Amino acid sequence: MDFTLNLLKELTETPGVPGYESPIRSAVRKYLEKYGELSQDKIGSVICRVPGSSEQPRIMLAGHMDEVGFMVKQITPEGFIRFVPLGGWFDQVLLGQRVVIQTKKGDVVGVIGARPPHLLSAEEREKVVKRKDMYIDIGASSKEEVENAGVKLGDPIIPRADFVELAGGSTYLSKAFDDRVGTALVISILQELQNKQHPNTIFGVATVMEEVGIRGATTSVRAVVPDVAIVLESDIAGDVPGIKPEESSIKLGQGPTVLLYDARMIPNLRFRDLVLETAEEIGVPMQLSAIEAGATDGAAIHLHGTGVPTVVICVAARHIHSHSSIIHRQDYDNAVKLLVALVNKLDSSTVASLTE
Repeated sequence: MDFTLNLLKELTETPGVPGYESPIRSAVRKYLEKYGELSQDKIGSVICRVPGSSEQPRIMLAGHMDEVGFMVKQITPEGFIRFVPLGGWFDQVLLGQRVVIQTKKGDVVGVIGARPPHLLSAEEREKVVKRKDMYIDIGASSKEEVENAGVKLGDPIIPRADFVELAGGSTYLSKAFDDRVGTALVISILQELQNKQHPNTIFGVATVMEEVGIRGATTSVRAVVPDVAIVLESDIAGDVPGIKPEESSIKLGQGPTVLLYDARMIPNLRFRDLVLETAEEIGVPMQLSAIEAGATDGAAIHLHGTGVPTVVICVAARHIHSHSSIIHRQDYDNAVKLLVALVNKLDSSTVASLTE
């Protein structure tokens, strides 16, 4: 496998739900320590400082390393596990899916279940099963058996899903592309810039707890104090049945996207235009996206201090916030190409012009 394939496989398969990012943080630190000076804020976001030819401006590249998952809430007397979500889940994607409970004794595999349809009335079968009526079954028959397996209240739960290179080799299937794809982009950009001059100082940041309220971005931006920021994310692909063009026109393989709007941030318009101009200059196709529900780490970063010019650049993914999502390798490679060119343009005069 090439570097990017290995990177995406390792990062997506490594666990790290909000508040429990230790495994993915270790994996990210292993890569970032090759490129710069590492530090960490006090809730766990990793910061890699890469000096260039000038101390200023300070460029923040941020991708969140947490993934949506769950936490053990209750163990019933009969040996079933109730859980709370860590991040947003659509109840319909949960039933029948395998999960891994991370315990101090090791991983415990289970499946998300609910009352079988054979025991429901015709009216009940027509209704969507709510998460509150679901449970995790690890094959136990008592609370004691579950506890003997090592499961305790507060243990994190992750989707059980591996990384797969799909037919044709241009698309990848895995859990956690939201937002391990952004974390991977931070690493890939720093690798591309290794031993090369850039007119600024870069801070590559892998943030924590984005999925539960953009918490790591809120603290790490205070440590970085950036002059400008680029948030790296997954976008919502609209090229699947049932989505109208007016809802989303984003397609896999058609280039990275730039967010024109989300629920908590409108990008700096001059910075947005610089992104699009740079993409046109280097021949990278771009897609424009607006997300009316949801936000990114940019929500906290762009409001830091007296304000930080911020844009969000994404790689589109199908089926995010589920056990398995799909991205296109060409979108990823084009995002890296664009970001390297963009970083090299961000000298003091260019950054100053964004807010003049």
